[in-house]
Amino acid sequence: MRSRDLLLVFVLLAAICCGPHQSSHAPASADTQGPGAEAPLVHRFEHAEQWAKQFDDPARDAWQKPGDVVAAMEIRPGMTVADIGAGTGYFERWLSRAVGPSGVVLALDIEPAMVSYLTERAAREHLGNVKASQVAVDDPLLPKGKVDRILLVDTWHHIPSREAYAGKLREALSPEGSITIVDFTRESSHGPPPQHRLTPDQVVRELRAAGLRASVTPVGLPEQYTVTARLP
Repeated sequence: MRSRDLLLVFVLLAAICCGPHQSSHAPASADTQGPGAEAPLVHRFEHAEQWAKQFDDPARDAWQKPGDVVAAMEIRPGMTVADIGAGTGYFERWLSRAVGPSGVVLALDIEPAMVSYLTERAAREHLGNVKASQVAVDDPLLPKGKVDRILLVDTWHHIPSREAYAGKLREALSPEGSITIVDFTRESSHGPPPQHRLTPDQVVRELRAAGLRASVTPVGLPEQYTVTARLP
C-alpha cells in the first residue's frame, strides 16, 4: 500500500471515540483543518470483536442516548437512512426499528472488518433491513437524491476535506432529507484530545459552505452537540 493511501485509510466509526479514554487519533488541528486537510491513520480496526467490547459497552447509552438521537432525526417508516461510520453497529437496532420493515438502513464503514461484523450482527439480531457496505474514505458512495436521513456520530472530526464530503452528502439527500452530525464538545470527558475537537459553529460553517442549511439542534446530550443540515 502506498504511504499516501495508508495515510487516508482512517476509520469513519460512529463509535470511534466512545470509550472512557480519549482517542489516540491525531488529525490535523480542528480549527485549521481546511478542505484539503487529511486525518492521519493511527489505528487500524481489524479485530471488530475486540472493539465491540468498547463500542457497544452498555454504559455508553447513558451519554450517547441513541433513542433521543434517533427520535430527533424524525425518521418515518419506509425511509432510507445511512449510518456513516457505523462501526460495530451500535445505532443499527434503533435505526432499523425506526424505518420499519419497508425501510432500509445503510450501515457504512471504510474498514472491511467492521463491515463483516455489521453483516454478521444484522443477521444475528434479525435486522433484515440493515445493509452493510464498505465505502471510500472520501466518498460515502450513496445514491444521488435517494437518502432520507444521514447520520454521522463521533465521526465528522475524522473526515478529511469535510466541505467536499458534505457536498457529496448533499447530492445524496432526497428533497426532504436531512443530515445529523453528533460530535463531542470541547468540554466532554470523552472523545479525541480537546485540540482536535470541532465546535458546533465550525460544523455548521462547513455544511453551509457545501450549500446546505445547517443549525444546532438541541437534543440534550451531556457530552455532545448535534447539528442538522438540510437542502436549501
